Amino acid sequence: MTAQIFQLVGIAFITAVAAILVKSTKPELAVVITIAGSIILLLFVFEVFRGSISLFTDIAEATGLNSTIVKTLLKMVGIGYLVEFSAGILSDFGQNSLADKLIFCGKILILVLAVPILESVLSLVGELLGLIA
Repeated sequence: MTAQIFQLVGIAFITAVAAILVKSTKPELAVVITIAGSIILLLFVFEVFRGSISLFTDIAEATGLNSTIVKTLLKMVGIGYLVEFSAGILSDFGQNSLADKLIFCGKILILVLAVPILESVLSLVGELLGLIA
């Protein structure tokens, strides 16, 4: 895992230096370099994350959690990270208003995904209260 962090940092620095060097002569190319570097970083992290998904399914099986809940939680986390990453890129390009709207939309998506989990929790609390009474 440590080597992968150094690879990510290396890709980020190389992208940043290349974008800075090109920005003075061709600003539009600097944007393309930044986007390409960002996509490479994302693909690299997705590949690392893909290998650890089995860990989450193992935890779900060991604890007796419904696999749908675990998948939904992973989707929520993924949406949060992807929106934050994309909003950062938009902010870098001076599109702060668009970045804020993207973050708002991501929060709405996460809220919509959270409704079934909230229903499950409320159902469980209702069952527990029924046992106590």
